[in-house]
Amino acid sequence: MTPFWLDQPGPDRRPPLDGLEEADLVVVGGGLTGLWGALQAAEEGKRVVLLEGERLAFGASGRNGGFCPASLTHGIGNGVARWPDELAQLERMGRDNHAGIRTAIERHGIDCGWRERGEIAVATAEHQLPWLEEEAELLRAHGWDAELLDGPAVRAQVNSPTFLGGLWTRDVSALVDPVRLCWGLARAAEAAGARIREGTPVTALARDGAGVRAETPGGRVLARGALLATSAFPPLVRAIGRYVVPVYDYVLVTDPLSAEQRAAVGWDGGQGLSDVTNLFHYFRMTDDGRILWGGYDAVYDFAGRVAPERDERPATFDRLTEHFFTAFPQLEGIGFSHRWGGAIDTCSRFSPLWGRALGGRAVYVVGFTGLGVGSSRFGARVALDLLDGADNERTRLEMVRRRPLPFPPEPARWAGIRLTQRALARADEREGRRGPWLRVLDRLGLGFDS
Repeated sequence: MTPFWLDQPGPDRRPPLDGLEEADLVVVGGGLTGLWGALQAAEEGKRVVLLEGERLAFGASGRNGGFCPASLTHGIGNGVARWPDELAQLERMGRDNHAGIRTAIERHGIDCGWRERGEIAVATAEHQLPWLEEEAELLRAHGWDAELLDGPAVRAQVNSPTFLGGLWTRDVSALVDPVRLCWGLARAAEAAGARIREGTPVTALARDGAGVRAETPGGRVLARGALLATSAFPPLVRAIGRYVVPVYDYVLVTDPLSAEQRAAVGWDGGQGLSDVTNLFHYFRMTDDGRILWGGYDAVYDFAGRVAPERDERPATFDRLTEHFFTAFPQLEGIGFSHRWGGAIDTCSRFSPLWGRALGGRAVYVVGFTGLGVGSSRFGARVALDLLDGADNERTRLEMVRRRPLPFPPEPARWAGIRLTQRALARADEREGRRGPWLRVLDRLGLGFDS
Protein backbone atom coordinates (compact mmCIF):
# COMPACT_ATOMS: atom_id res chain seq x y z
CA MET A 1 0.00 0.00 0.00
CA THR A 2 1.19 3.53 -0.71
CA PRO A 3 2.59 5.27 2.39
CA PHE A 4 0.33 7.98 3.77
CA TRP A 5 2.80 10.78 3.02
CA LEU A 6 3.18 9.77 -0.61
CA ASP A 7 -0.58 9.39 -1.09
CA GLN A 8 -1.20 13.07 -1.82
CA PRO A 9 -1.02 15.29 -4.90
CA GLY A 10 2.55 16.20 -5.69
CA PRO A 11 4.76 17.56 -8.44
CA ASP A 12 5.11 15.82 -11.76
CA ARG A 13 7.93 13.32 -11.86
CA ARG A 14 11.06 14.85 -13.29
CA PRO A 15 12.36 13.18 -16.45
CA PRO A 16 15.17 10.66 -16.25
CA LEU A 17 18.72 11.34 -17.31
CA ASP A 18 19.16 11.16 -21.08
CA GLY A 19 22.70 11.49 -22.37
CA LEU A 20 25.77 13.06 -20.81
CA GLU A 21 25.81 15.69 -18.09
CA GLU A 22 28.77 17.28 -16.34
CA ALA A 23 28.82 18.66 -12.83
CA ASP A 24 30.93 19.57 -9.85
CA LEU A 25 28.89 17.19 -7.71
CA VAL A 26 26.72 14.20 -8.47
CA VAL A 27 24.34 13.24 -5.66
CA VAL A 28 23.02 9.68 -5.63
CA GLY A 29 19.72 9.42 -3.76
CA GLY A 30 16.65 11.64 -3.74
CA GLY A 31 15.71 11.43 -0.08
CA LEU A 32 16.32 14.02 2.60
CA THR A 33 20.08 13.51 2.81
CA GLY A 34 20.59 13.82 -0.93
CA LEU A 35 18.26 16.80 -1.22
CA TRP A 36 19.89 18.68 1.66
CA GLY A 37 23.26 17.97 0.06
CA ALA A 38 22.07 19.18 -3.35
CA LEU A 39 20.56 22.35 -1.90
CA GLN A 40 23.58 23.29 0.20
CA ALA A 41 26.04 22.58 -2.60
CA ALA A 42 23.99 24.51 -5.18
CA GLU A 43 23.71 27.48 -2.83
CA GLU A 44 27.51 27.46 -2.65
CA GLY A 45 27.66 27.83 -6.42
CA LYS A 46 28.46 24.23 -7.33
CA ARG A 47 27.00 22.61 -10.44
CA VAL A 48 24.89 19.79 -9.02
CA VAL A 49 23.12 16.81 -10.59
CA LEU A 50 20.97 14.62 -8.33
CA LEU A 51 20.02 11.12 -9.50
CA GLU A 52 17.10 9.23 -7.94
CA GLY A 53 16.34 5.68 -9.03
CA GLU A 54 12.61 5.88 -8.33
CA ARG A 55 10.94 9.15 -7.30
CA LEU A 56 11.84 11.70 -4.66
CA ALA A 57 11.24 10.46 -1.10
CA PHE A 58 10.53 6.92 -2.34
CA GLY A 59 12.60 5.28 0.42
CA ALA A 60 12.91 5.98 4.13
CA SER A 61 12.27 9.71 3.65
CA GLY A 62 8.69 8.97 2.58
CA ARG A 63 7.99 6.08 4.97
CA ASN A 64 8.85 7.44 8.41
CA GLY A 65 6.68 8.96 11.13
CA GLY A 66 7.58 12.58 10.43
CA PHE A 67 9.46 13.09 13.71
CA CYS A 68 12.28 15.63 13.34
CA PRO A 69 14.43 15.48 16.48
CA ALA A 70 17.24 17.91 17.21
CA SER A 71 19.56 15.14 18.39
CA LEU A 72 22.41 14.14 16.10
CA THR A 73 23.24 11.09 18.22
CA HIS A 74 19.95 9.15 18.33
CA GLY A 75 19.10 10.64 21.70
CA ILE A 76 21.18 12.13 24.47
CA GLY A 77 21.61 8.77 26.23
CA ASN A 78 23.25 7.24 23.18
CA GLY A 79 25.38 10.36 22.81
CA VAL A 80 26.71 10.33 26.35
CA ALA A 81 27.48 6.61 26.10
CA ARG A 82 29.53 6.98 22.90
CA TRP A 83 30.95 10.52 22.78
CA PRO A 84 30.95 11.88 26.34
CA ASP A 85 33.85 14.25 25.72
CA GLU A 86 32.13 16.01 22.83
CA LEU A 87 28.50 15.65 23.87
CA ALA A 88 28.09 19.35 24.74
CA GLN A 89 29.46 20.20 21.30
CA LEU A 90 27.17 17.70 19.59
CA GLU A 91 24.13 18.99 21.46
CA ARG A 92 24.96 22.57 20.44
CA MET A 93 25.41 21.47 16.83
CA GLY A 94 22.10 19.63 17.05
CA ARG A 95 20.36 22.83 18.16
CA ASP A 96 22.02 24.79 15.35
CA ASN A 97 21.05 22.16 12.81
CA HIS A 98 17.45 22.15 14.02
CA ALA A 99 17.32 25.93 13.74
CA GLY A 100 18.84 25.66 10.25
CA ILE A 101 16.02 23.36 9.14
CA ARG A 102 13.43 25.80 10.45
CA THR A 103 15.18 28.72 8.73
CA ALA A 104 15.38 26.90 5.40
CA ILE A 105 11.69 26.01 5.54
CA GLU A 106 10.78 29.64 6.21
CA ARG A 107 13.21 31.11 3.67
CA HIS A 108 12.09 28.83 0.85
CA GLY A 109 8.41 28.89 1.76
CA ILE A 110 8.16 25.12 2.15
CA ASP A 111 4.66 24.02 3.16
CA CYS A 112 5.42 20.84 5.11
CA GLY A 113 3.33 21.05 8.27
CA TRP A 114 6.30 21.96 10.49
CA ARG A 115 5.12 21.98 14.12
CA GLU A 116 7.36 22.49 17.14
CA ARG A 117 5.17 20.98 19.83
CA GLY A 118 7.81 18.82 21.47
CA GLU A 119 7.74 15.11 22.22
CA ILE A 120 6.47 13.05 25.15
CA ALA A 121 8.15 9.80 26.12
CA VAL A 122 5.61 7.72 28.02
CA ALA A 123 6.09 5.04 30.64
CA THR A 124 3.71 2.10 30.40
CA ALA A 125 5.13 0.16 33.39
CA GLU A 126 6.18 1.27 36.87
CA HIS A 127 9.82 0.27 36.43
CA GLN A 128 10.14 2.72 33.54
CA LEU A 129 9.39 5.81 35.65
CA PRO A 130 12.95 6.10 37.05
CA TRP A 131 14.26 5.96 33.48
CA LEU A 132 12.28 9.09 32.68
CA GLU A 133 13.69 10.81 35.77
CA GLU A 134 17.26 9.98 34.73
CA GLU A 135 16.61 11.19 31.19
CA ALA A 136 15.12 14.44 32.49
CA GLU A 137 18.20 15.14 34.64
CA LEU A 138 20.52 14.50 31.70
CA LEU A 139 18.52 16.70 29.35
CA ARG A 140 18.31 19.55 31.85
CA ALA A 141 22.06 19.33 32.45
CA HIS A 142 22.54 20.08 28.75
CA GLY A 143 20.10 22.96 28.61
CA TRP A 144 16.93 21.31 27.33
CA ASP A 145 13.40 22.00 28.60
CA ALA A 146 12.31 18.68 30.14
CA GLU A 147 9.17 18.32 32.27
CA LEU A 148 8.22 15.15 34.11
CA LEU A 149 4.51 14.30 34.08
CA ASP A 150 2.80 11.97 36.51
CA GLY A 151 0.04 9.64 35.34
CA PRO A 152 -2.87 12.10 35.51
CA ALA A 153 -0.78 14.85 33.91
CA VAL A 154 0.33 12.78 30.95
CA ARG A 155 -3.19 11.43 30.44
CA ALA A 156 -4.45 15.02 30.47
CA GLN A 157 -2.26 15.58 27.41
CA VAL A 158 -3.04 12.31 25.63
CA ASN A 159 -5.58 9.98 27.18
CA SER A 160 -4.52 6.36 27.33
CA PRO A 161 -5.08 4.02 30.27
CA THR A 162 -1.63 2.54 29.63
CA PHE A 163 0.25 5.82 30.31
CA LEU A 164 1.66 5.91 33.86
CA GLY A 165 3.98 8.88 33.43
CA GLY A 166 5.74 10.92 30.84
CA LEU A 167 8.69 13.15 29.98
CA TRP A 168 7.71 16.15 27.87
CA THR A 169 10.67 17.73 26.07
CA ARG A 170 9.33 20.82 24.40
CA ASP A 171 12.37 21.89 22.42
CA VAL A 172 14.03 18.71 21.19
CA SER A 173 11.71 17.68 18.37
CA ALA A 174 9.37 18.93 15.67
CA LEU A 175 6.77 17.17 13.56
CA VAL A 176 6.75 17.47 9.79
CA ASP A 177 5.31 15.99 6.62
CA PRO A 178 8.57 14.47 5.37
CA VAL A 179 7.47 14.10 1.74
CA ARG A 180 6.35 17.70 1.40
CA LEU A 181 9.66 18.67 2.99
CA CYS A 182 11.46 16.68 0.27
CA TRP A 183 9.40 18.28 -2.46
CA GLY A 184 10.13 21.73 -1.07
CA LEU A 185 13.86 21.06 -0.79
CA ALA A 186 13.87 19.85 -4.40
CA ARG A 187 12.22 23.05 -5.62
CA ALA A 188 14.68 25.14 -3.61
CA ALA A 189 17.66 23.17 -4.95
CA GLU A 190 16.47 23.62 -8.53
CA ALA A 191 15.96 27.34 -7.94
CA ALA A 192 19.60 27.45 -6.84
CA GLY A 193 20.67 25.72 -10.07
CA ALA A 194 20.66 22.00 -9.25
CA ARG A 195 19.39 19.51 -11.83
CA ILE A 196 17.26 16.62 -10.55
CA ARG A 197 16.64 13.42 -12.50
CA GLU A 198 14.09 10.88 -11.25
CA GLY A 199 13.66 7.33 -12.52
CA THR A 200 17.43 7.21 -12.94
CA PRO A 201 19.12 4.38 -11.02
CA VAL A 202 22.90 4.53 -10.88
CA THR A 203 24.23 1.20 -12.10
CA ALA A 204 27.93 1.89 -11.54
CA LEU A 205 30.17 4.52 -10.00
CA ALA A 206 33.86 4.69 -10.85
CA ARG A 207 36.84 6.99 -11.00
CA ASP A 208 37.17 9.03 -14.15
CA GLY A 209 40.39 11.01 -14.33
CA ALA A 210 40.38 13.48 -11.46
CA GLY A 211 36.68 12.90 -10.84
CA VAL A 212 33.96 10.25 -10.97
CA ARG A 213 31.61 8.73 -13.52
CA ALA A 214 28.07 7.71 -12.63
CA GLU A 215 26.53 5.29 -15.13
CA THR A 216 22.76 5.05 -15.58
CA PRO A 217 20.51 3.25 -18.08
CA GLY A 218 19.99 6.47 -20.04
CA GLY A 219 23.38 8.14 -19.82
CA ARG A 220 26.15 9.17 -17.50
CA VAL A 221 27.26 12.02 -15.28
CA LEU A 222 30.88 13.15 -15.09
CA ALA A 223 31.58 15.05 -11.89
CA ARG A 224 34.42 16.20 -9.68
CA GLY A 225 32.94 14.35 -6.73
CA ALA A 226 29.99 12.24 -5.56
CA LEU A 227 27.79 12.31 -2.48
CA LEU A 228 26.23 8.90 -1.83
CA ALA A 229 22.96 9.09 0.10
CA THR A 230 21.57 5.64 -0.62
CA SER A 231 20.24 4.78 2.86
CA ALA A 232 19.41 1.07 3.16
CA PHE A 233 19.37 0.33 -0.57
CA PRO A 234 22.09 -1.85 -2.12
CA PRO A 235 25.27 0.21 -1.92
CA LEU A 236 27.42 1.37 -4.81
CA VAL A 237 30.45 1.22 -2.51
CA ARG A 238 31.24 -2.12 -0.91
CA ALA A 239 32.33 -0.62 2.41
CA ILE A 240 28.81 0.62 3.15
CA GLY A 241 27.56 -2.95 3.29
CA ARG A 242 29.88 -3.68 6.22
CA TYR A 243 28.35 -1.00 8.40
CA VAL A 244 24.67 -0.82 7.44
CA VAL A 245 21.90 -3.42 7.42
CA PRO A 246 18.33 -2.85 6.17
CA VAL A 247 15.89 -3.39 9.03
CA TYR A 248 12.21 -3.13 8.14
CA ASP A 249 9.84 -0.97 10.16
CA TYR A 250 6.05 -0.87 9.77
CA VAL A 251 3.41 1.83 10.22
CA LEU A 252 -0.38 2.19 10.42
CA VAL A 253 -2.47 5.34 9.91
CA THR A 254 -6.09 5.50 11.03
CA ASP A 255 -9.07 7.00 9.30
CA PRO A 256 -9.70 10.61 10.39
CA LEU A 257 -11.00 10.77 13.95
CA SER A 258 -14.49 12.13 14.55
CA ALA A 259 -15.05 15.01 16.94
CA GLU A 260 -16.15 12.53 19.60
CA GLN A 261 -13.07 10.39 19.09
CA ARG A 262 -10.80 13.44 19.28
CA ALA A 263 -12.43 14.42 22.55
CA ALA A 264 -11.89 10.89 23.88
CA VAL A 265 -8.14 10.99 23.31
CA GLY A 266 -7.49 14.70 23.91
CA TRP A 267 -4.11 15.38 22.32
CA ASP A 268 -4.85 19.08 21.87
CA GLY A 269 -1.12 19.86 22.20
CA GLY A 270 -0.27 17.95 19.05
CA GLN A 271 2.94 16.45 20.48
CA GLY A 272 4.71 13.43 19.08
CA LEU A 273 4.85 10.45 21.44
CA SER A 274 6.82 7.28 21.94
CA ASP A 275 7.01 4.67 24.65
CA VAL A 276 10.27 3.71 26.33
CA THR A 277 10.42 -0.06 25.92
CA ASN A 278 13.20 -1.63 23.87
CA LEU A 279 10.63 -2.68 21.29
CA PHE A 280 8.92 0.67 21.17
CA HIS A 281 6.05 2.42 19.40
CA TYR A 282 6.02 5.96 18.04
CA PHE A 283 2.79 7.82 17.33
CA ARG A 284 1.44 11.23 16.39
CA MET A 285 -1.53 13.12 14.97
CA THR A 286 -1.45 14.07 11.31
CA ASP A 287 -2.59 17.47 10.09
CA ASP A 288 -5.93 16.00 8.95
CA GLY A 289 -6.75 14.37 12.30
CA ARG A 290 -5.51 10.79 11.89
CA ILE A 291 -3.23 8.86 14.23
CA LEU A 292 0.00 7.47 12.84
CA TRP A 293 1.15 4.42 14.84
CA GLY A 294 4.40 2.64 14.05
CA GLY A 295 7.35 0.70 15.39
CA TYR A 296 7.70 -2.34 17.67
CA ASP A 297 8.69 -5.00 15.14
CA ALA A 298 12.09 -4.49 13.54
CA VAL A 299 12.56 -7.16 10.89
CA TYR A 300 15.87 -8.19 9.36
CA ASP A 301 15.82 -10.67 6.49
CA PHE A 302 18.72 -13.03 5.85
CA ALA A 303 21.30 -11.37 3.57
CA GLY A 304 19.56 -8.02 3.94
CA ARG A 305 17.18 -8.03 1.02
CA VAL A 306 15.40 -4.79 0.13
CA ALA A 307 12.41 -5.72 -1.99
CA PRO A 308 8.89 -4.34 -2.64
CA GLU A 309 7.18 -7.44 -1.26
CA ARG A 310 8.74 -6.75 2.13
CA ASP A 311 6.73 -3.53 2.44
CA GLU A 312 3.71 -5.69 3.34
CA ARG A 313 3.78 -7.84 6.48
CA PRO A 314 0.29 -8.85 7.64
CA ALA A 315 1.46 -10.40 10.91
CA THR A 316 3.12 -7.16 11.95
CA PHE A 317 0.13 -5.07 10.88
CA ASP A 318 -2.09 -7.30 13.02
CA ARG A 319 0.26 -6.92 15.99
CA LEU A 320 0.37 -3.15 15.61
CA THR A 321 -3.42 -3.05 15.41
CA GLU A 322 -3.74 -5.04 18.64
CA HIS A 323 -1.24 -2.76 20.39
CA PHE A 324 -3.04 0.35 19.12
CA PHE A 325 -6.36 -0.67 20.64
CA THR A 326 -4.62 -1.61 23.89
CA ALA A 327 -3.31 1.94 24.07
CA PHE A 328 -6.56 3.56 22.88
CA PRO A 329 -9.47 1.25 23.71
CA GLN A 330 -11.87 4.21 23.37
CA LEU A 331 -11.17 4.13 19.61
CA GLU A 332 -12.25 0.51 19.16
CA GLY A 333 -13.73 0.06 15.69
CA ILE A 334 -11.84 2.83 13.91
CA GLY A 335 -10.40 1.77 10.56
CA PHE A 336 -6.91 2.10 9.13
CA SER A 337 -6.56 3.88 5.81
CA HIS A 338 -2.86 3.21 5.26
CA ARG A 339 -0.34 0.58 6.23
CA TRP A 340 3.18 0.18 4.89
CA GLY A 341 6.73 -0.85 5.60
CA GLY A 342 10.15 0.39 4.69
CA ALA A 343 13.82 -0.32 5.24
CA ILE A 344 15.83 1.60 7.84
CA ASP A 345 19.59 2.00 7.29
CA THR A 346 20.67 0.58 10.63
CA CYS A 347 24.21 0.73 11.98
CA SER A 348 25.65 -0.53 15.25
CA ARG A 349 25.80 2.92 16.89
CA PHE A 350 22.35 4.12 15.66
CA SER A 351 23.64 7.42 14.28
CA PRO A 352 25.07 8.61 10.95
CA LEU A 353 28.47 7.50 9.75
CA TRP A 354 30.67 8.89 7.02
CA GLY A 355 33.32 7.37 4.79
CA ARG A 356 35.38 8.09 1.70
CA ALA A 357 35.65 5.96 -1.43
CA LEU A 358 37.19 6.10 -4.91
CA GLY A 359 40.32 7.79 -3.63
CA GLY A 360 38.35 10.44 -1.79
CA ARG A 361 36.32 11.43 -4.83
CA ALA A 362 33.16 10.00 -3.26
CA VAL A 363 31.82 10.40 0.27
CA TYR A 364 28.93 8.45 1.75
CA VAL A 365 26.72 9.23 4.73
CA VAL A 366 24.36 6.49 5.91
CA GLY A 367 23.31 4.69 9.10
CA PHE A 368 20.74 7.15 10.50
CA THR A 369 18.81 4.21 12.05
CA GLY A 370 15.37 5.76 11.88
CA LEU A 371 16.19 9.28 13.12
CA GLY A 372 17.39 10.89 9.92
CA VAL A 373 14.64 13.44 9.29
CA GLY A 374 16.58 16.02 11.29
CA SER A 375 20.16 14.77 11.26
CA SER A 376 20.14 14.25 7.47
CA ARG A 377 20.83 17.97 6.98
CA PHE A 378 23.86 17.79 9.27
CA GLY A 379 24.96 14.53 7.65
CA ALA A 380 24.90 16.08 4.19
CA ARG A 381 26.76 19.18 5.41
CA VAL A 382 29.57 17.07 6.84
CA ALA A 383 29.75 14.97 3.67
CA LEU A 384 30.19 18.11 1.57
CA ASP A 385 32.91 19.29 3.96
CA LEU A 386 34.73 15.97 3.57
CA LEU A 387 34.52 16.16 -0.21
CA ASP A 388 36.01 19.65 -0.09
CA GLY A 389 38.81 18.51 2.22
CA ALA A 390 37.68 20.97 4.89
CA ASP A 391 39.31 20.97 8.32
CA ASN A 392 36.70 22.42 10.64
CA GLU A 393 34.79 21.77 13.85
CA ARG A 394 32.47 19.31 12.14
CA THR A 395 35.11 17.20 10.41
CA ARG A 396 37.24 17.03 13.57
CA LEU A 397 34.46 15.35 15.55
CA GLU A 398 35.27 11.84 16.77
CA MET A 399 31.75 10.94 15.63
CA VAL A 400 32.77 11.87 12.08
CA ARG A 401 36.33 10.53 12.10
CA ARG A 402 35.54 7.08 13.48
CA ARG A 403 33.16 4.60 11.97
CA PRO A 404 31.14 2.17 14.11
CA LEU A 405 31.93 -1.49 14.56
CA PRO A 406 30.98 -3.35 11.38
CA PHE A 407 28.46 -6.15 11.27
CA PRO A 408 29.87 -9.65 10.76
CA PRO A 409 29.28 -11.45 7.46
CA GLU A 410 26.37 -13.81 6.96
CA PRO A 411 25.19 -16.10 8.47
CA ALA A 412 26.66 -14.65 11.69
CA ARG A 413 25.06 -11.28 10.89
CA TRP A 414 21.55 -12.72 10.71
CA ALA A 415 22.04 -14.91 13.78
CA GLY A 416 23.45 -12.03 15.82
CA ILE A 417 20.63 -9.67 14.92
CA ARG A 418 17.97 -12.27 15.69
CA LEU A 419 19.62 -13.12 19.02
CA THR A 420 19.77 -9.43 19.91
CA GLN A 421 16.10 -8.88 19.05
CA ARG A 422 15.05 -11.79 21.25
CA ALA A 423 17.25 -10.52 24.08
CA LEU A 424 15.68 -7.07 23.85
CA ALA A 425 12.19 -8.60 23.99
CA ARG A 426 13.18 -10.62 27.05
CA ALA A 427 14.56 -7.47 28.71
CA ASP A 428 11.18 -5.80 28.22
CA GLU A 429 9.50 -8.79 29.84
CA ARG A 430 11.97 -8.67 32.78
CA GLU A 431 11.40 -5.02 33.71
CA GLY A 432 14.33 -3.81 31.63
CA ARG A 433 16.97 -6.13 33.09
CA ARG A 434 19.53 -6.85 30.40
CA GLY A 435 20.63 -10.45 30.01
CA PRO A 436 24.13 -11.83 29.31
CA TRP A 437 24.03 -11.26 25.55
CA LEU A 438 23.06 -7.59 25.85
CA ARG A 439 25.71 -7.06 28.53
CA VAL A 440 28.34 -8.48 26.18
CA LEU A 441 27.21 -6.07 23.46
CA ASP A 442 27.39 -3.20 25.95
CA ARG A 443 31.01 -4.09 26.77
CA LEU A 444 31.86 -4.22 23.06
CA GLY A 445 30.46 -0.74 22.57
CA LEU A 446 27.48 -1.86 20.51
CA GLY A 447 25.02 -1.00 23.26
CA PHE A 448 21.82 -2.05 21.53
CA ASP A 449 18.83 -0.54 23.32
CA SER A 450 16.16 -0.40 20.61
